[in-house]
Amino acid sequence: MSEVPALEIVQLEVGLLQNFCEVIGCPTTGKAALVDPAFEVDRLMKIVRERGWTVETILLTHTHDDHVAGLDEAAAETGAVVRCHPLELEAAGQFAARVEPVGDGEDVWIGGGRMRAIWAPGHTPGCVCWYGPESEALITGDVLFVGSCGGVSYQGSDPKAMVDTLQRKLGSLPEQTRLYPGHDYGKTPTSTLMWEFVNNPALRADTLEAFCAYKRVAVPT
Repeated sequence: MSEVPALEIVQLEVGLLQNFCEVIGCPTTGKAALVDPAFEVDRLMKIVRERGWTVETILLTHTHDDHVAGLDEAAAETGAVVRCHPLELEAAGQFAARVEPVGDGEDVWIGGGRMRAIWAPGHTPGCVCWYGPESEALITGDVLFVGSCGGVSYQGSDPKAMVDTLQRKLGSLPEQTRLYPGHDYGKTPTSTLMWEFVNNPALRADTLEAFCAYKRVAVPT
């Protein structure tokens, strides 16, 4: 089997809610993907055109409004297939014609490169983090931010699932993995999982009780 290339990840802040979106490109084929096309789709597509890439896939971390506000425009312009967790299919289908489920641990190929879906419930039941094994990158949406994490007070949120996601699922990834969060809420646009586990109070709170105290929510019974 030929070597799998590392994908190029371009991070862009869009809109008024400090959203981060990503454009992911395969350096060998020029095939590309968008992640959570929320706002200012024209700026995302400008990056695509400047690099001579072709968007064939749109990856979603979840379908809260501020992460899919531009999905209809992006899907219509590119004709790309939208990939998301099965629990997010119905919501995504309101914005795009081609929506397909992705399984936990499934590799989605972008040209010759890949991003792996990691089911990451807690913020919503169907949150997905996208992990690039070769690029050593993790796109977390609202699961994990630089220095904090997403809320667990939304409909469908689950603090217990969030602790398991943060400690077990993300904690099993290589410590040098670079974090690409869904919002620019930290001191830097990106960081590493090693930095987060040392400094992020959401990860330092490694029990359900400690995490709920940090988030100021009741411990579920």
